[in-house]
Amino acid sequence: MAAGLRFVFYFLAAYAMFTAAIYLAQRRMMYFPATYLPRPIDAGLADAAAVTFRTADGLDLTSWYAQARSGSDLPTIVYFHGNAGNIAGRAARARPFMQAGYGMLLAEYRGYGGNPGSPSELGLYADGRAAMAYLEGRGVPAADVVLFGESLGSGVAVQLAVEYPVAALVLEAPYTSTTDVAAGAYWFLPVRQLMKDRFESINKIGDIDAPLLVVHGEHDRTIPVALGRRLLAAAAEPRKGVFIPRAGHNDLPSHGSDRIVLDFLREIGR
Repeated sequence: MAAGLRFVFYFLAAYAMFTAAIYLAQRRMMYFPATYLPRPIDAGLADAAAVTFRTADGLDLTSWYAQARSGSDLPTIVYFHGNAGNIAGRAARARPFMQAGYGMLLAEYRGYGGNPGSPSELGLYADGRAAMAYLEGRGVPAADVVLFGESLGSGVAVQLAVEYPVAALVLEAPYTSTTDVAAGAYWFLPVRQLMKDRFESINKIGDIDAPLLVVHGEHDRTIPVALGRRLLAAAAEPRKGVFIPRAGHNDLPSHGSDRIVLDFLREIGR
């Protein structure tokens, strides 16, 4: 075999082995759960309580819940967080909404925060449905729920907004699909053929009737802002997009994103 052909053969063999390894490890590369979950009070949410609800496939998931202010007609926000950490790291995100009187369910996923199971796209959808069923059992119907999806959680929120007649949908640093995100980051791999968990929000967003807010940082290097703009453009009215010039992926609250969300909810009467 000529030296040139031998090099091509070895290169293709190495590429195939590398691609196979990435395929097998893709969920470990996609989800980064923190397993230890403190008490809500230790995370600074004295008004929240740890609650447990069961998924359709039999997993008992612990999440944190606080009721809306007594006597108010404010909705409950169901918060679906991003792919790293767990709900304890989102306590600061929940606090402004709780202080404003909104109910808050920090919905935890399987495999996160000490919960059983392993995360996957279908699994996270099942976890979201269990969270909605829990609220229904507490007397909070879908019409009194605002779905809030952060980063990875935006795909969960979009799926549930298709399934439930919610009051509003808030997406922070969302994507069109996780395959679009991965294709940009791993351009040298056939990710569109290999990905298992695709979260194809772009194919669902047009079917949602609830008022939509998209908040995205112009300097987001994790999920490009172009994907957030495309998702917003594909959505039905009423919709609103706020693209923050100096914000990145993880610093949106320091650029006023919580106030943007609160203003939006007041604008739509919720």
